[in-house]
Formats: sequence, C-alpha cells, structure tokens
Amino acid sequence: MRLILRPLGVPLVGEGVAMALCVVPAIFFGDGTLLWVALSAAITIVTGVLLLLLPSKESDGIDKRRSYFTVTLMWVVLALFGTLPFLFTRSVGSFTDAFFESLSGLTSTGATIVPDVGSLPASLLLWRSMTQWLGGFGIIMLVLAVVPSMGINKYSLYTAEVSSADNTGKTTTSMRAMVQQTLGIYLVLTVLFIVLLLLSGMTLWEAVNLTFTNISTGGFSIYSDSIASFTPQQQYILATSMFVGGINFALLYNFFTLKWSRIRHKLDQFGFYLAMVVSATAFVVLALHFNGRLEWQLALRDGIVQTMSVVTTTGSVVADTNLWWTPIVYLFLVLSLCGGMAGSTTGGIKVMRVLILFRNVRNTLRNRLHPHSYNPVRLNGKPVPDEIVTNVMVIFMVYAVTMLLGVLLLMLCGVGATETLGAVFGCVTSYGPGLGACGGFGSYAAFPLAAKWICSVLMLLGRLECLTVLILFLPGFWKNR
Repeated sequence: MRLILRPLGVPLVGEGVAMALCVVPAIFFGDGTLLWVALSAAITIVTGVLLLLLPSKESDGIDKRRSYFTVTLMWVVLALFGTLPFLFTRSVGSFTDAFFESLSGLTSTGATIVPDVGSLPASLLLWRSMTQWLGGFGIIMLVLAVVPSMGINKYSLYTAEVSSADNTGKTTTSMRAMVQQTLGIYLVLTVLFIVLLLLSGMTLWEAVNLTFTNISTGGFSIYSDSIASFTPQQQYILATSMFVGGINFALLYNFFTLKWSRIRHKLDQFGFYLAMVVSATAFVVLALHFNGRLEWQLALRDGIVQTMSVVTTTGSVVADTNLWWTPIVYLFLVLSLCGGMAGSTTGGIKVMRVLILFRNVRNTLRNRLHPHSYNPVRLNGKPVPDEIVTNVMVIFMVYAVTMLLGVLLLMLCGVGATETLGAVFGCVTSYGPGLGACGGFGSYAAFPLAAKWICSVLMLLGRLECLTVLILFLPGFWKNR
C-alpha cells in the first residue's frame, strides 16, 4: 500500500502550498476566508508530509500495473483535498458541487457549477485559477521531477497518464531533464503573458488569474461573463496564450533554444494544428459576418478568440455561442474533440491522432486501388509503426463508446438532449462549456446530483485519455501475477 500512497505525498504538498498562496487575496481583499483557507492548506500539506514519511526500502518499486492505479488515484485524491476551501468557506452548496468544481479545475476542464462566479470570495477565485494552472501542465510532471529518489519507475507513471501518440520521434533526453525544460517554458510563458496583460491595462489581480486559466487552456474566469468584458487587445492576448498552450512544449523549448534539428520531428503535427486553427477561424469569421450580420471588426474578434478557445479546449467565452448559427455550434463540438498538439496542456484526442487517422484512411483507400502496393502511414517522412496506428484506432473507438454511454446516462438522469450532448463533449474533451443551459455563459448548477457525478467521471476519463482509467476495470488487472 505504501508504494501507492507515497507518490501522493509530493503533489499533495504542492497542492497545499498553492492553497497557502490563496491567503494573500484573503488578506488583501478582506473576504473573511483567511482562517478557512489556511486550515485547508495546513491539512493538505500535513497529509502530504505524512505520506512522504512512510517507510520505504531501496528494493521497493512500482510496476506499470500499479502506476495506472496510482495516477488515477492521484487525481481523485487531489480533487478531494481541493474541495476543502470550497467546503470550509461554504462557497458551494454541497460536497458534490465542491468535488465537481475542484476536479474541473485540476483537469483543466473549465465546467462550473457556480452560476455567479463573481460572487465567490477572492481567495476561492485564485484557488480555482491555481487548480487549472497546476492541472493544465499535469501535476504528475511535478512528481516525475522527484520520484527517482523514491524508487518509483518514472516512465511507468508518465505513460500511465498520457497515452503517447507523439513518440514517433525518439529522444535521448532524460525524463528529469524533460520535466525541467517543460516546466521552465511553462513558467516563462506564464510570466510573459502576465506582463503583456498588465501592459494592456489589466490589473495585477486580473492578469494573474486570467493567465493561469488560459495558458493552461482551462478557461475559468473571475467574472461571470468569462472574458467578454475585456478590451479587444486583452482578448487577443488571451487568445495568443491559448494558442501557445496548445503547442507541444518540447517544440516550444527547442524553438526558443534554437535547436532547429529537433523541431522537424513535430512539423507535421504543428502544420496540421495551424491549418486547423486558420481554416476553422476563417469559416467562423465569415459565418458571423454574413449569417450573423456582425460588423467585420466584431466578427473577426469574436471568431478568432472563440475559435481559439474551442480548438485548444480552453473554454473561455466572448459571446453566448448558443445564439450563433447552428453549424458553428456543432463545428465547435468537433474542434473540441480534436484538441491541440500532443504534449500540450489541451484536452481532446489531440491533432496527432487525428492526423494519423486521416492518413490511415487515405492509405486504406489507396490500397483499394493498388492492393499490391505498400503505403504505410508516415509522419515527418517516417513510417509510423503499425502498433501506434492500431492504438490510435482503439482510442477513437474508446472515446466514441465513452461519449455514447455518457449521453445515455445523462439522459436517464433527466438532462435535456441539447444539454446532454454539450455536457458530454464539454467534459470528455476538457473544453468545459456545453450547449443550452450549460453552454455560453451558463453553468452546470441545475444538473441533477447523479448527473454531476457522471460529468465528474467523464472529466477524469477525458483528462487521462480514457484508457488509464478503464484499464482498472479489466478483471485481469486485479489478479496477482
């Protein structure tokens, strides 16, 4: 048991430290939550320290099977402790709502059960932003930076959280070096966009919160109208942070350090990501102008910012998309399912897998015409192993079945058809906002209790790309070897 519990210590301490930082706005704004936020942080940190003090042996190790359970348990435990500030301050109505909001933040989903976000205490607003900033990068990465000294197989933990579709380009970079590089880029980009937003006229409070939630492609806001009330310049800056958050972080590191030779392994994926963003944005802008009758300037701004939010599964909203032309709304569902690049903070299936799927379909059609020819799926000019192509097909099928079951279960709970479809896409893809009452500037507050728990499960499945969680339900998983 200690092999499973000890790895939870580091992320719990990290989560507790993040909670402790939320006492700053509690003091500055005098919102009356100082004691409760401090108590939440203390409980979380002490629990994490106690887990780290569990005895261990040098021979202890965690195999790939246990790593799947550990990673899933890690997100659940972090979400449970993340409920403490909400419960102690009585900012939400029930434990279900607190867990939903906490898990939504940590999974960078952005779905909320708070109808009036602006009514929350300042400390809770920062805590929501903190959960997304931590979750967007993946708290598991913080563990990977320290687990070598704990006798844990770091590669098992990494592959358990991310079903790698982007491993066609081999790398000799050590796991610790990769984590340090990626964290470095994440921190630099966070500071950069805070500064840019400050220069655009935002307050420090706004700049910090909005940067945390948009660079992580999470989408929480400190205002009930999301980012609609900000100036066009500020919205464009936020859209840029979303776009950057959707790019593979290894590619960003190699770009900023001028390691051009390593960038070529990501060019196919980046090219497809860029083409998808440009083509989708052009369609939405034209549709808003000619069908929605918006002036060019407004159509351009709303189209660019909202499409960027959808493609990167951020969930920030500039307008009530429920009122937009129906083809745009359903295009957004498809785009959120695709997501950004593998190795980024985005949700969804990832454009790498979509690209492999498209090329596999193309090659299948070619083989029909030329049955004796050999047409492997290629990325960056190199053949993709058949095992990876098969895994991509499996992931698409698992996503489809998961979403179909989600739709069925939510409708059985009494949720309307429109809200059901939007909620399933919003939770599984980590986009957040759905359709109808839970779309646009709406929330999931009116969902039945059971429906909120179903949505929470869908958020967890989407964050861990389904397979990591579903593998726990295989009968053979629990059998002793």
